[in-house]
Amino acid sequence: MGCGLEVAHDLPQWSFRLMSSNAAITEPGVTYSAPDKPSIRWFVCFLLFLATTINYMDRSVFSLIEPLLHLPFMGWIPGLPHTQQAAFDNNFGNVLIAFQIAYGVGFLFAGRIIDKLGTKTGYALAILIWACASLSHSLVGSVMGFCVARVFLGLGESGNFPAAIKATAEWFPTEERALATGLFNSGSNASAYIAPSLIAFVTAKWGWHAAFLCTGSMGLIWCVIWLLFPYNRLRRDLTTRTQIELTPVTQGKPIYSVLVRHRGFWAFCIGKGLTDPIWWFYLFYLPKFLNDNYGLGVAQMAGPLAAIYTVASVGSIGGGWLSGFLMKRGHSVNFGRKTAMLVTAICVVPIVMVPHMSTLFPHNAWPAIGLFCLATAAHQGWSANIFTTPGDMFPSTAISTVVGIGGAFGAAGGAIFTWLVKRNLSLHPMTVFVAAGSAYVLAWIVFQLLVPRLGVARPQDQAA
Repeated sequence: MGCGLEVAHDLPQWSFRLMSSNAAITEPGVTYSAPDKPSIRWFVCFLLFLATTINYMDRSVFSLIEPLLHLPFMGWIPGLPHTQQAAFDNNFGNVLIAFQIAYGVGFLFAGRIIDKLGTKTGYALAILIWACASLSHSLVGSVMGFCVARVFLGLGESGNFPAAIKATAEWFPTEERALATGLFNSGSNASAYIAPSLIAFVTAKWGWHAAFLCTGSMGLIWCVIWLLFPYNRLRRDLTTRTQIELTPVTQGKPIYSVLVRHRGFWAFCIGKGLTDPIWWFYLFYLPKFLNDNYGLGVAQMAGPLAAIYTVASVGSIGGGWLSGFLMKRGHSVNFGRKTAMLVTAICVVPIVMVPHMSTLFPHNAWPAIGLFCLATAAHQGWSANIFTTPGDMFPSTAISTVVGIGGAFGAAGGAIFTWLVKRNLSLHPMTVFVAAGSAYVLAWIVFQLLVPRLGVARPQDQAA
């Protein structure tokens, strides 16, 4: 096709060919060049950062106030030591599981709803649901009440990343999207700094109910700002080249029938399914690992955890910057994105040495913490890039759907890996850390095999 652009000419015959750059589209999408009003798109990125920070704060409140929930309705028996509070532990765990199941299930349809409603309306609906769900925790007086509140919280929060990734695809040129993703995704680390101190202050003055009122009200305030911001009008005014070449991929076709036959869809979902569980492993089991192997208490963990989250933020931004840097130097989207992903995947591998650190340095946790810093930073850099790949393969009308289903794969993978960790971390830690260290390289190989040519050709790529 002489006048067209071929997205993946080295894929099988069923791979799609894209229309001429003169084709008309009905909705703006991913841009090639920076818009004339750069401050606007970075303000949008800042809003996404705030939403992601609030998202992680809302989900963490329940765990942070655990000592204040030692109450009869939660199954706590006064006078018994913590190790003998089986009823409380079971109830507390069930509330957490309710959120995780709802969060994973929500991904299956949240993305499609956002694609149908549009980014502005869909994102507002998601945060309105999770903000109200967070507020409703303050009215709870039973385990079942907490479970119901957590279910709605999980369903609402599942819309954050599909909407945020769609927004970056609509506002940022290809070479900037990974950086923008890394910036807003660092909100997950910012919440780790803000939430503990904020919740401690609020609960000390007004009790545990106020903690949910505090974070839930933040979501409502964000929602008001988001609705007042002229998102669609300003986006239509952008003088940019849009995602013309990708529009025909799904145009006039049933979306799910297109996705299941598209190799890029499976590459993204498998990549998320293999690597998302590793991040959740760090979040859930890192404090326990440091306590079991180095005897660090809650107060002693403050410094190490702060160091890990700080370096993770640097990795999130740095990984996103790297692919854009390569593209701005004339390299293709395929080379820039996959090089950044490969570099971050390799940087995770040294995590396999963590089980040996307690033998080599039995009284010094910092060598192991250093490896965790590298691995978490690499994960965030990896995420900044893999999150942007749907925008390299699909039009903006399908991005949230792809990201949402990929998130469901990540949640399912997390459940499987948690089962592996539960059975092996104490007795066979090397099994867990070898899996953690190899998951990213394996995901990169799968991605390369399924999508040997990523992205549409840009004008400078064609001229080369």
